[in-house]
Amino acid sequence: MVKWSSVGLFVTALLQVVVVALSGSVALLSDTIHNFGDALTAVPLWVAFALARLGTSRRFPYGYGRVEDLAGVVVVLIILFSALVAGYQAIERLINPQPVAFLGALAAAAIVGFLGNEAVAVFRIRVGRQIGSAALIADGYHARTDGWTSLAVLMGAIGVWLGFPLLDPIVGLLIVAAILVIVWQSAKMVFARLLDGVDPALVDEMRKAATSVEGVEDVAEVRARWVGHRLHAEVNVAVDPELSVEEGHAVAREVNHRLMHELGYLDSAVVHVDPAHESGEEHHRVPSHTHDGLPTHSH
Repeated sequence: MVKWSSVGLFVTALLQVVVVALSGSVALLSDTIHNFGDALTAVPLWVAFALARLGTSRRFPYGYGRVEDLAGVVVVLIILFSALVAGYQAIERLINPQPVAFLGALAAAAIVGFLGNEAVAVFRIRVGRQIGSAALIADGYHARTDGWTSLAVLMGAIGVWLGFPLLDPIVGLLIVAAILVIVWQSAKMVFARLLDGVDPALVDEMRKAATSVEGVEDVAEVRARWVGHRLHAEVNVAVDPELSVEEGHAVAREVNHRLMHELGYLDSAVVHVDPAHESGEEHHRVPSHTHDGLPTHSH
């Protein structure tokens, strides 16, 4: 899926290269550099998805899903590099203006860039939603934004045609600014994942699902973390202390079932059962004490 969408971007960028060579448009050059950068982002994502399919091992009991987060860092760096290169080219063209030719071909290349990016955006967003990959969905919206920057190239061509040749490098700088915004937004998402950040609404959704199970009297703690594009959760629920171990286990199993059913991207959920009068992890802590000659400590 990532491979074919990136092939589409690569072909689009190659077509734009031809027009850049003919027209000398720095705005289109900025867009082309960025499209090549986007195509290259498929490499770390492909490696991450390939490793994730290896499953778990004794050394990596959660599998290799974290590689997807590391791939996200590489993607952000690639996009940042493309922005720096494009920015340098645009500033150099402002200082040393050059004529822009083949305006018809330039306009056509801008339209092709828009259509190519929009096709990739639709594909990645749809597949990302199917597999629950926030990174792939974000990359799809990223491609959609790139499509709009291609239309900005079209505006630059129109400006040159109307007699404002400096509009071309100015549009190039505007595209660079748009890329930097994408870098900032993508970096926030990627590093939030690396720090085990999740959307608070997602935690609320899990709490609501667990609370709706018959026999659950309270939901004390809910924790979740992403490992790649799969979610792992830990939930503490309280039940009637008069229930048997078997009955409490049945409630926990139903909580697990409800969570897995309502959150399709949830890979696993560990459900801990407490008696209602000792709900919450503060009841699990052992007070400070000493034993075996060790200093005073707690568990």
